[in-house]
Amino acid sequence: MSQFSVVTPLPPVQNLRERVEVALEAAIRSGEMPAGELFSAPALAARFNVSATPVREAMLNLEKLGFVEAVRNKGFRVTTVRDEDVANIVAVRRLLEPPLMRQLAGEIPAQAFAELRETADAIVAGAAQGDLTSYLEADRAFHEAVNAHSDNPRLTSLISQLRKETRLPGLAGMLATEELSISAAEHHELLDLLEAGDGDQAEAVMHRHIGHVIGWWAGRDESES
Repeated sequence: MSQFSVVTPLPPVQNLRERVEVALEAAIRSGEMPAGELFSAPALAARFNVSATPVREAMLNLEKLGFVEAVRNKGFRVTTVRDEDVANIVAVRRLLEPPLMRQLAGEIPAQAFAELRETADAIVAGAAQGDLTSYLEADRAFHEAVNAHSDNPRLTSLISQLRKETRLPGLAGMLATEELSISAAEHHELLDLLEAGDGDQAEAVMHRHIGHVIGWWAGRDESES
């Protein structure tokens, strides 16, 4: 079994199953737990230094998302996502998220930016430290916090679901790369544009940012795109 930077002993927390699920989701989404590989709950539990129960419960929740499939008496196999499915998710996200950034430019209260910048800092730090769990969690929190300023909860809920379903199989191979640092820094770039009220450029940055899903974060070169 491969060595994972996110599948390591966890400190005691109030909701252990939730913490395990966050770490496993990060490992699967980032490609550290590759598609097609089989993992047993007891083996993963030993790496987390927890019992098998929260691992099994977390895996069952991830099965509902389509991240894994149960294999009787053996464990869970990470599912393979077709390039076409990823491209379709990206296409839908590009229809929703960039226009929302245009709408939110100049509309987010000034007092909200300090906390948003702290979360963007956490994304940059996660990238620099090679901590994919922190990176992905901070990324999720950042985009949900920005989108929460929309007056359309159905739209923000749909975007959150699409983001959660997005797999980034090349992300694990981007640790300590310039590309990961650039993509992390785009969150600060987006905040600058939103605060300045530049809707055109905010929309363009989000369009580019989502494109990394089928570019850098899929292990592909973007130099010719």
